[in-house]
Amino acid sequence: MNAEIIAIGSELLLGQIANTNAQYLSRKLADIGINVYYHTVVGDNSERLKQVITTAKSRSDLLIFTGGLGPTKDDLTKETIADAAGRNLVYDEKAMSAITGYYKKVNKKMSDNNKKQALVIEGATVFNNDTGMAPGIGFLEGETHYILLPGPPKEMKPMFSNYVEPYLKQTVNHSERIVSRVLRFFGIGESLLETKLEDLIERQSNPTIAPLAGDWEVTLRLTAKETSAEKTAVLLDEAETEIQRRVGDFFYGYGETSLAIETVELLKERKLTVAAAESLTGGLFSKEVTDVSGVSSLFKGSFVCYTNEAKKQLHVPDKLLQDFGAVSEECAKELAENARKQLNADIGISFTGVAGPDKSEGKEVGTVYIGLSTETDLAVHSLQLAGNRESIRARTVKHGFFDIMKHLQKGE
Repeated sequence: MNAEIIAIGSELLLGQIANTNAQYLSRKLADIGINVYYHTVVGDNSERLKQVITTAKSRSDLLIFTGGLGPTKDDLTKETIADAAGRNLVYDEKAMSAITGYYKKVNKKMSDNNKKQALVIEGATVFNNDTGMAPGIGFLEGETHYILLPGPPKEMKPMFSNYVEPYLKQTVNHSERIVSRVLRFFGIGESLLETKLEDLIERQSNPTIAPLAGDWEVTLRLTAKETSAEKTAVLLDEAETEIQRRVGDFFYGYGETSLAIETVELLKERKLTVAAAESLTGGLFSKEVTDVSGVSSLFKGSFVCYTNEAKKQLHVPDKLLQDFGAVSEECAKELAENARKQLNADIGISFTGVAGPDKSEGKEVGTVYIGLSTETDLAVHSLQLAGNRESIRARTVKHGFFDIMKHLQKGE
């Protein structure tokens, strides 16, 4: 069975809200083995919605609509779909009772247009709305399955989970499961990653492999289809093993995570502390660390030493600054070492460089030095980054987290 998710609402087209419902539904449908091939958004217009339905019926077996079930005149989903399917609208007594009961409970007069929310398509299965008023609807017309859901996520999600998902499992009687695994990589571009995995991507069938570039990162989505979770796991494990063999040096985590989160987790596991000295990044590294909950036990603090005067306060020798400059390997080493010692941390990290828009100390924009200090090691990672001031600073911080991660993993 192939599904199409159709979101209804002019506010979506105007960019006033994001279509998070489609993302949620795609994931839930994949879990029960239903392919989603199309996402469609249409405004509050009956004629355009009819055109969308005609197109969707020609290419999909299951049409899931979200939005347009409310009491106002622009809520026209039920009316339009009923007309397109040649069915009547009737009042659902249970829904009507719930709506009138709500207004009695809050001691408010119910306007006549609220009754509209109790209308359902004749002969359809009605899905309770446990967190709102308008019920959901499911029915089969010809060879096309229709599901109508409310637009607010707080209503749509529990309705789908509690009622629609069991309905689809029984109706579709699908035995396959679709499971995805997302691998996250840093320090390698999308084109190079794809080149290293080109033969795997070209011959993909089950699981499929889809690369996606993000904010200076790359993700790979592996998607497997099988009759059980155990069998899909085997397929995903086999594919990931080969991928890790080729590009594992750039891998840092799974799913919805970040370099900051993964670095913090590693520091927690090893019971290690970190301190920072930030020139180029101006406190951005510290912000990202403290955005992760539970870091008070591992983050000792930071020095934002943007000027040479501030660097001298952190005991960077004046002669070093005169001989090598603030944007130098030598300065990065001194900053990382002194931050670690001053705050009695296990790891000290420093950032110095040129974010732009102009050169500094004769160094090109994008010149970056990241110092990393431990009790037994002192190293500097030099980079030449491209982009504007904001992107150079953001990428530098990501490199800093990745450097800490690789240092910790090297000691395993």
